[in-house]
Amino acid sequence: MYHPQPLSRRHYTDSFDCGKEELNVWLSKWAMQAESNRTARTFVWTPQEEDNVVAYYSLAGHLVQRSETPTKVGRGGPNQIPSIILGRLALDRSLHGRGLGKHLLVNALSAAVRSSHSVAARLVVVDAIDEEAALFYEKYGFTRIPGDTRLFRKMSSIEADLTE
Repeated sequence: MYHPQPLSRRHYTDSFDCGKEELNVWLSKWAMQAESNRTARTFVWTPQEEDNVVAYYSLAGHLVQRSETPTKVGRGGPNQIPSIILGRLALDRSLHGRGLGKHLLVNALSAAVRSSHSVAARLVVVDAIDEEAALFYEKYGFTRIPGDTRLFRKMSSIEADLTE
């Protein structure tokens, strides 16, 4: 099984191909810059004893306007809800079809929950890249704004599921 590690300059990202060019380019061209600027933290999977990236996810702090969330998600929250955005999540094509997307998502959500113990965050937010990605997140309990690809899930629900 793969274990997440923080992205560093030693990781080789140029051959990563998840099938979605926007996600490939972001990893190879922008992830280290986001790391340096502290605008996103990227975690990668590599095969044992190798530095070739075969999966990654990125997390960042975020604020969501309560008025932008579904009622059941934003109810009882402040007008600006502290959140963590799962900005990117991608598996190399070589790993597709093995059920590893769920494991990568669990890694990402576990990291978000751990972070929320130090810096408060009520929600995890995902701006799904497309309809296929939105359906993937819905399968794991995320709530979508109707007609949109932005999804939300309460941190407390995520934590409860992870401890089961």
